[in-house]
Amino acid sequence: MSDGQKSGRDTTAYKVLTAEQMAELEATGSFAGAPIDLADGYIHLSTPEQLTETVDKHFAGHSDLHVAAVDLGAFGDVRWEESRGGQLFPHIYGSALLLETVIAYGPLERDAEGQVKLPVAG
Repeated sequence: MSDGQKSGRDTTAYKVLTAEQMAELEATGSFAGAPIDLADGYIHLSTPEQLTETVDKHFAGHSDLHVAAVDLGAFGDVRWEESRGGQLFPHIYGSALLLETVIAYGPLERDAEGQVKLPVAG
């Protein structure tokens, strides 16, 4: 299912990055994608409500992770597509993740309930 970005949808989504991937984004201003992104042909992102489950499912056992808040309005081709449990996830097509589209980022941290904290612009 693909319905593009519609009003009422989140305008910010979140990308989980390894320390190496975050360093690449900071150093070059661009990140082409993780191996799964490159294989699938788009950058996988999560909404705030999906982020903790994404980390738990796809990054279990990883340390030194980072979370980037991405401005979806900066991309021409954002598709909301059905994935895990029928949820719609934002995917960026036809573009690398650019540092200039990241509105906040920082090390992955969890709150007292184990939920991933969203990065805050400083």
